Amino acid sequence: MPYEFIQTRREGPVEYLTLNRPGVRNAFNEQVIQELTHWTEAVSGDDEVRVAVLAGAGKMFCAGADLAWMARMASYTHEENVRDASAMARMYAALDRLRVPLVGRVHGAALGGGAGLVAVCDIVVSEEQAVFGFTEVKVGILPAVISPYVLMKLGASATRELFLTGVRFDAARAREIGLVHGVVPAGELDARVAAYVDELLSSAPEAIATAKELLRKVWGRSADDMIGITADTIAAGRVSPEGQEGLKAFLEKRRAKWNVSH
Repeated sequence: MPYEFIQTRREGPVEYLTLNRPGVRNAFNEQVIQELTHWTEAVSGDDEVRVAVLAGAGKMFCAGADLAWMARMASYTHEENVRDASAMARMYAALDRLRVPLVGRVHGAALGGGAGLVAVCDIVVSEEQAVFGFTEVKVGILPAVISPYVLMKLGASATRELFLTGVRFDAARAREIGLVHGVVPAGELDARVAAYVDELLSSAPEAIATAKELLRKVWGRSADDMIGITADTIAAGRVSPEGQEGLKAFLEKRRAKWNVSH
């Protein structure tokens, strides 16, 4: 599928994805949602990709919904709105289920659905001056489809405050509540992203994929309920080709075969 509003490039095992609507602050519309959903399917089926990095072109990461798209929504029937929102919900679910780690590179601002994109990233690096906000209530709508991912990342307390007020907050607060993981001056943004990518490339890819899946299973469940699943997961990992290679590499004091970090 040719893309109009996203750009991709591949550097070895790393896929770089850029939202590319700088004239409207990389805002969502129906086509952006379709393209992002298609991209997740393509990457998920590509065994050569081990890490993906998500960024925004121009002055901002993502401003949320496109004004023209919002204007169209106002005239939709309930059924049309359900179909439209379901497509967006499937996009976030697909991004969340990526087998490879998704690293967010945030600059300028991430608002509304753009902040939702930050929430589905596994690791996020932000420039110091970036601004965040789950601002939907300010225009009378709800951060509904992103709520599962924000709750999983921030917990109920911070999510309540930010969803109900719609307040904008800075990168320091975003790091404090766990929405982002690294906050750096703008000139150091790419270097910090590269450092995270390097760490990920030193780790076993199947183990990373299984860890992501395990986190979704464990979240919200009691430790007692998960004993069987967690025990089976670690047992399978120990006897897997990766597990065997990792243990041998550790004992032999050498790099594991998957480690392509610098």
